[in-house]
Order: sequence, then C-alpha cells, then structure tokens
Amino acid sequence: MMQVAVGLGCDRGTPLATLQRALSEALAQVGVGQSQVAAVASITLKADEPGLLALARELGWSLAFYTPEVLAAVAVPNPSETVRKYTGSPSVSEAAALMAGAALAGLAQALPMQALLVEKYKCRGTDGRNATVSIARCDSFSL
Repeated sequence: MMQVAVGLGCDRGTPLATLQRALSEALAQVGVGQSQVAAVASITLKADEPGLLALARELGWSLAFYTPEVLAAVAVPNPSETVRKYTGSPSVSEAAALMAGAALAGLAQALPMQALLVEKYKCRGTDGRNATVSIARCDSFSL
C-alpha cells in the first residue's frame, strides 16, 4: 500500500472544519485514504495553531514542524512571494510534504518535486480562512 506525506498550511485561526475539508478533498483527488498518511508536517510558525493541532489529535497523527529556512531551501512547483512575506519561506505545504516524506524515507534532503501527488490544494472556509494541503508519495520514485 502506498504511503504518503501530507504538508499543511493555513491562515492564523483557521477552524478545524476547514482543515478537515481541505484534507479530505485533497486525499480524494488522488484516491488516498487517511490510513495511508504516514507523515504530516507544517512550518514552525504553526506549531501552536489550534486547528492544526486539533486535526492531528483527532486523526492520531504526530506533526513535524520545519523552520522557514529549511522549507525555503526545498524546490517546489508553486512558490509564492506572498507566503514568503508572511512566513519566510515561499512554500509551506509543498515543501513540508516533501521534507516529511524524505524524513520517513530516512533521506537527508527533500524528496524531488515529482513526488507530489497533489501540489498546493487550496481550500477557503466559510469564514474566509484558507488552508493548503500538499501530498507527496513516499515510495516508487527515484532520486
């Protein structure tokens, strides 16, 4: 069974419901179930984000957090200057997914961007808050 790593990003104060919806829609795009998620990560700035922490708790996942400097060094298909302005990295969800997948595989460097099954999936909640989800496959790729 294929394992995946999920990278999560969100606006400050994004509610759990928006994160749940973003995750389920992103997983459904590629036919991946929650049981196949082997690693989940975000940026250190979100280490105290209530919605992210609640999502991880609900699903029994431990979250890994990467510094802006580590994430900024990862090549991604959809870098954003707006994201860089607020976080110090041009990517949160894509870079976090690639780093989490690499950690799972015992690699010192991020997975190649071709490992992304879902690039930067954006979901806007009913309250206007945004969540982004990226999914990287952790097997069957060559570095």
